[in-house]
Amino acid sequence: MTKNYVHATENPLTPAHEDYLKAIYLLAADGEPVSNSALAQHMGFAAASATNMVKKLAELHLVTHEPYRGVELTDMGRQVALEVLRHHRLIELFLHETLDMSWDRVHEEADKLEHVISEAMEDAMAAVLGNPTIDPHGDPIPSKEGHIDKTPGFLLTSAPIGETLRLIRVLTQDPDRLCYLGSLGLYPDTPVILRERAPFNGPLLLEVQGQPHALAFEMAEQLQVVVTEPTPA
Repeated sequence: MTKNYVHATENPLTPAHEDYLKAIYLLAADGEPVSNSALAQHMGFAAASATNMVKKLAELHLVTHEPYRGVELTDMGRQVALEVLRHHRLIELFLHETLDMSWDRVHEEADKLEHVISEAMEDAMAAVLGNPTIDPHGDPIPSKEGHIDKTPGFLLTSAPIGETLRLIRVLTQDPDRLCYLGSLGLYPDTPVILRERAPFNGPLLLEVQGQPHALAFEMAEQLQVVVTEPTPA
């Protein structure tokens, strides 16, 4: 398996190494320190397993771990994480756009394939897709050079009432939730208007392509939107 990055040691990385590095990157993107317990919960493993893997990654100079600061990626660790994330999100988009696989199924398939595609395959997929910058859920795709754009906007739960919004990112990968959102037409790039917001984290009343829908607050927390600029008269 060819990679753009050069390993800090002569030991090849396993899919498990790469999965943990990707998880650390995604957790750190929320701006909070990445603890071993949070990492274990994200990965679905016991805390002891996560602690053991963090030690291995530290020995490979891919992470650092200090009390109260949590686990942090080194420059090399970040490079690996972004490489794997690029593979993952390109595969998701390829499966969705080219193979017509539904957006609720592509994440699980990409998890399996992200570790095994060659750089030639990565380049071919990117070219066929027109060198995309977002995946089917609106998540940014890292560039081949390791740059990743920050997604603009804010959560639907804090959106202004009555403004025309555009859904730009869905923050869940849960298949059932994605199926439900899809049934409401809530895909990235869809126009949305927030009509009412019930108090005490109650449901939100939305207008999606002219159709009214009630959406639970916890579901609305998974939707990132921007205000649509009005069309000049």
